[in-house]
Amino acid sequence: MNLDSLKNIAHAIAVQFGSNCEVLIHDLSVEKLSSSIVYIENGHVSNRKIGDGPSHVVLEALNSDPETLTDRLGYHTQTKDGRTLKSSTIYIRDEEGKVRYILSINFDITGLIMAAGSLTSVTSNSEQTEEAEKITNDVNELLDDLIERSVKPFGKPVAYMTKEEKTQAIRFLNDSGAFLITKSGDKVSKYFGISKYTLYSYIDVNKKN
Repeated sequence: MNLDSLKNIAHAIAVQFGSNCEVLIHDLSVEKLSSSIVYIENGHVSNRKIGDGPSHVVLEALNSDPETLTDRLGYHTQTKDGRTLKSSTIYIRDEEGKVRYILSINFDITGLIMAAGSLTSVTSNSEQTEEAEKITNDVNELLDDLIERSVKPFGKPVAYMTKEEKTQAIRFLNDSGAFLITKSGDKVSKYFGISKYTLYSYIDVNKKN
């Protein structure tokens, strides 16, 4: 499917569901990872625009075997101002099976949740008890969020984390595609208080396991 056809579909979805429905296209062929959004409707939902950076699903697509990627439908995300969105991600492949575009649909259900009084009363999705992914506007925010998620399971300051815990956190970052972001190694090594050499050794350990 070419980009023009995909834009027509995105526009139709946005018109069908109205101003609470953000529809956008990430182009994975864009040389600069920091500007993957090439089309967006109702960008006010997440406060994003054309030229803004990737989301978690973009890094996942770039860091995964295309054959293992499956569309994600009806999961929950969260904007920076705390609104809850019901999101779907569709991977658009080229003739060789490589993911070329990502069509993302984000419907603001905050009003529905407030009216119903609880999330469970308006959704039966199996992922509803999981933490919603944060929607970020640029790669720096995305990396910060990934780092925060990598250490959250341990419930302690980085200074008190063991070598094994840091290794597990860095495994999460590597699996999430964090190191596809330019100069991410510098920021991660500084955050964990380790040298870049140690960081790469942790990554190598994870690859062997």
